[in-house]
Amino acid sequence: MPEAPNAVVLLSGGVDSTTTLAVAKSLGFAVYALSFRYGQRHEAEIEAARRVAAAVGVAGHEIVAFDLRRFGGSALTGDLTLPKGRALEEMTREIPATYVPARNTIFLSFALAWAETLGASDIFIGVNHYDYSGYPDCRPEYIGAYQRMADLATKAGVEGRQRLTIHTPLIHMTKAEIIRTGLGLGLDYGLTLSCYDPAPEGACGRCDACALRLKGFGEAGVRDPIRYR
Repeated sequence: MPEAPNAVVLLSGGVDSTTTLAVAKSLGFAVYALSFRYGQRHEAEIEAARRVAAAVGVAGHEIVAFDLRRFGGSALTGDLTLPKGRALEEMTREIPATYVPARNTIFLSFALAWAETLGASDIFIGVNHYDYSGYPDCRPEYIGAYQRMADLATKAGVEGRQRLTIHTPLIHMTKAEIIRTGLGLGLDYGLTLSCYDPAPEGACGRCDACALRLKGFGEAGVRDPIRYR
């Protein structure tokens, strides 16, 4: 029986990246999860990623640390006000304060480096419809451009030994569809964390990430298993 091909999966510990990890594994890949401690507001995100990686079962899990707080420019890494209590229409009207400059470009560059050393031709990222309506580095055009660049940027690509594919299995799904997909794959969303401003007593329930998550669970007809304060 041939060995499973390797794939690198970006894992934040939220609903989307956790579902993406499960999708990649269901497709027969040996998954290598990649998470980042990049100066975000809380450590709870990293703990969620660890829980998810252990529960789903991965071939490897790396947590890479660097500090984007040195640059700021985001409500997640700097002094900007964290938006709360916004309507969905307001979230998608403009690029939000939670956008971290060049974050996905940085994340995908790390993933590309690890994929080359693993001999992997596949990278998975959990961008989706609601993300790319507000974030420029989640849009299909961006993903396509990055994939074309990646084939020119690595030794394996230039030598023809690696033709990279960046998979975005959730990109056209609603949050409810994502949740139903994950439940169908046996995921425990109680292990995940989406909140931008969590506390020991639970998620805030009012930031954009919480609002989208709660809307998704509501539309999926399933109770969200995490605690809210």
